[in-house]
Amino acid sequence: MNTLFDKIWDSHVVQRVDGGLEQLYIDRLYCHEVTSPQAFDGLRHRGIRCFRPERIICMPDHNIPTTGQESPILDPVSKKQVDTLSSNAAEFGLTHFGVMHKHNGIVHVVGPEKGLSLPGMTIVCGDSHTSTHGAVGAVAFGIGTSEVEMVLASQCVLQQKPKSMRITVEGPLGKGVTAKDIALYLMSEISTSGATGYFVEYSGSAVRALSMEGRLTLCNLSIEMGARGGFVAPDETTFNYMKGKEYAPKGEDWDKAVAQWRNLKSDEDAVFDKELFFDATLIEPMVTFGTNPGAGIPITGFIPQGYSAKSLSYMNFHEGERMIGKPVDYVFLGACTNGRIEDFRNFASIVKGRHKAPGVVAWLVPGSWAVRRQIEEEGLDRVLMEAGFEIRQPGCSACLAMNEDRVPPGKYCVSTSNRNFEGRQGPGSRTILASPLTAAAAAVTGVITDPRGLS
Repeated sequence: MNTLFDKIWDSHVVQRVDGGLEQLYIDRLYCHEVTSPQAFDGLRHRGIRCFRPERIICMPDHNIPTTGQESPILDPVSKKQVDTLSSNAAEFGLTHFGVMHKHNGIVHVVGPEKGLSLPGMTIVCGDSHTSTHGAVGAVAFGIGTSEVEMVLASQCVLQQKPKSMRITVEGPLGKGVTAKDIALYLMSEISTSGATGYFVEYSGSAVRALSMEGRLTLCNLSIEMGARGGFVAPDETTFNYMKGKEYAPKGEDWDKAVAQWRNLKSDEDAVFDKELFFDATLIEPMVTFGTNPGAGIPITGFIPQGYSAKSLSYMNFHEGERMIGKPVDYVFLGACTNGRIEDFRNFASIVKGRHKAPGVVAWLVPGSWAVRRQIEEEGLDRVLMEAGFEIRQPGCSACLAMNEDRVPPGKYCVSTSNRNFEGRQGPGSRTILASPLTAAAAAVTGVITDPRGLS
């Protein structure tokens, strides 16, 4: 009667301590440049080393520029953070995929694509969107800087076990509807706090039909519903995606691993703390109109009454307005939400034979160097360039204003990232979250456009 979450979590509990906390063993720790410096300083202060350095992977992603990575980083704060990660990795003997390294990229893109994140693992990083890795069938969640230090020192972390929730999405997805639209729809239905305190297992025929890229997008956005994390039970889609990955098991070890992974599923009679059911046929392409990811509506819909006047004022939108036809200044394709090869294929499918609208600034940023190489191998770069678009170098880019890719004050950006908070993409910027298909439609028309009319 156990859920998959119970099985993975309980098998990693080292000990239970007073106050309901559990010492959880961690299979993989990812470190980026933003949240790790103080954690390494803590080790130095205590005069200790990393307990299991082979289970720790470091890479910069938030602060790196997406052009001119061959040259030194100009921003002094960003340069210091990136350099500090490099020196910490060297000092403590950790694997480091630095700027321009062939494996560099956004940590939540690189981990799964290299087979560093595997089914049944516990995975942490000092970043809330660590939930992304749950798509491979892992328990993955973000932790704070002091907890990063715990894992560096002991390969364990003290946690209170979350409750379990299952979200079932049943039925076929309609034309132009992607995993991003599923996530935005779920948030519009249950709010950005609807899964607070839970770990979410996604199930149902619509979820099973998603590619691994789609599942990674869905799990990435779990945190925006308030969840501690989200995951999808591994299946043939997972195994096919993982097979041959650089750090995945090989040969006989692969066969043994898959045999074990096939058992990673919730029991038929498993009892969840909460269950929610949704009809996939009701989901349309979605866009946000407000300043939190739960403020989403179907692209054909109208801004509802009763939403925060402050948020609508910030966006310069009004109740009862349609989103279709609203002008767009910037388009951003990328982030740990939608920076994978499938996202670039989808974007290219819309812009092929068309051209970027005059006045629209478009940032197309692969989530990793591996994605960029695949874009070139598949000829998508030629399709995109013929349509007036440029492929940038990997990084978090315009997801957040921690690098040079910032949206100016008052400008509208249709973004495939995960957060549309005030100033998230730059002070005064206005963000409209959408799928790569919807972003592409906006990029070639210059206004919010239903992608179903262009495909």
